[in-house]
Amino acid sequence: GALLALSKPPGLPVLGRSGELSLVVLLPALRRRLGLPAELHVVKAPARYGSGVLAGEGGRGCQPPATGFRAAISHRECSGLVLLSGCHRATEQLQRFFADARRRGQYPATYRAVTVGVPAETEGEIRSGLRWQQQGDTAMVVPVLTPGRRSLARKEVKNTLTRYRVLGTAGGCALLQLQPRTAFPEQLPVHLTLLLCPALGDHQHSSRVGRVLGVPFLLPPEDAPARPQVLDEELRCRLGLSPQQLPHLPLHLHLQQLVLP
Repeated sequence: GALLALSKPPGLPVLGRSGELSLVVLLPALRRRLGLPAELHVVKAPARYGSGVLAGEGGRGCQPPATGFRAAISHRECSGLVLLSGCHRATEQLQRFFADARRRGQYPATYRAVTVGVPAETEGEIRSGLRWQQQGDTAMVVPVLTPGRRSLARKEVKNTLTRYRVLGTAGGCALLQLQPRTAFPEQLPVHLTLLLCPALGDHQHSSRVGRVLGVPFLLPPEDAPARPQVLDEELRCRLGLSPQQLPHLPLHLHLQQLVLP
């Protein structure tokens, strides 16, 4: 069957809500346009709510809490590569490959991110437990810096790891290469907040990074509800954005490269 790679723009969800335009909704038209005989399936897509959880990965801790609470799903999803397959067997084999690669300590997916702030070190690893936490009627992903053995055994918390490298800096922002070793919903945006350098356009987690006299510090998630990202006036003007345009700034997190078998 066919194996296709597309570049998805930010703001287009892979799996949308009922009646919402999404990549999956567009797949039948794409198949007809290309004259392909078989239905197309998503093998791998940029990280979003639930996207990183491939077949054979994760556990209870990777899923949002039970019904009655809505997950904090951002419509400003990542951009980048989407891998499609027209063969069920190839889809399953590739998903196993990505899951097995991570278990072997490899990094099959490489992202680029523009961050507000520059990491203190030019390269390193971000390690943290992650779990779902209920806040009101919303379920959000929060870090657990020292997860206990029991919570890990019960799969309430998952240990996660992302490798990063600074590729360039300008005007208090940085271009980062990110390689997630593990797969957890919203792993990359949350890990960037732990670097005190949230992704540009992250309106879900950036409020967790506060500043006093220009020095960034981490706020507890319960004290930092989601809100449109706040940028200093100098950066906002360099981007050519008005205050009214800021909430519509897309998430600058892009799946750049996938390693295939």
